[in-house]
Order: sequence, then C-alpha cells, then structure tokens
Amino acid sequence: MAGYWNNPAATATTLRDGWLHTGDIGRMDDGGRLTLVDRAKDVIISGGSNIYPREVEEVLLTHPAVAETAVVGRADPEWGELPVAFVVATPGTAPTAAELDALCLGLLARYKRPRDYRFVPELPKNGYGKVRKTELRQQLSTQKGPQ
Repeated sequence: MAGYWNNPAATATTLRDGWLHTGDIGRMDDGGRLTLVDRAKDVIISGGSNIYPREVEEVLLTHPAVAETAVVGRADPEWGELPVAFVVATPGTAPTAAELDALCLGLLARYKRPRDYRFVPELPKNGYGKVRKTELRQQLSTQKGPQ
C-alpha cells in the first residue's frame, strides 16, 4: 500500500517505519498460528480490564434468537467504559435482556457481560456490510442510561 488517497494524516498514522499498522489485535500460538482478536479501536477498557467486543458478540450469537449483534463501550464515570450490546433478533423471536445476560454470565467473566442490551431492527453498516460501531457509540453518547 502506498497510502490513502488525499489523506496524508491517515497515511502517516498507518504507514510507519516501513510497516502497515492495521489496528488489528492478534496473538500467536505456540504453533506459529495467528488469531485475530479484535480491532484496537474497539477494545473496551472497564475498570482497567480489556474487554474484546468480538468475544462477547460470539457468545451472544450462540443464542438462537440473536441474528446479529454489535458490542461497544459506553462512557462510565466509575469504570471508564461499560459494554453495551446492540441486538437484532431472529425474525419471529424476542430475546430478553435477562436471557442474554444469563447466557453471558454462564460463558464469560462477569465484568465482560454487557450492562445494557439495545434491541434494534438493524445495525448500521457501510457499503461493505461492516457494522459502523462509531455510529453506535454516537447513539450511546447522546442517550442517557439503559433503555
């Protein structure tokens, strides 16, 4: 990659010292295999602990009534951020926050579970079908408290 078209600031951030910095977080196992964990900009830091939204999303997607989900951090004065799950239900179903919370508590560390579930008809996506988490964070910053 030579750089971003007409965006020298983004190019300087991404291309440094001959390396392409993608913003992805990964870990290498003993066999040399790389596993992508999440995007650095999406990590939620709550009480000094890192929460990877992808991990929480994968748990929520195991519920048969969850068609899609996206987890983002909401600012919190005590913890820094708290995870919030936006959930699109499978047609003809209506998952409850209590069901999803029980699922998360059974499969994740307690601090990783979403503190709020927002049931939405669809998730905002870009032209490639990728969820626009920035829009979800903006929604949270303009709304107060759980819904």
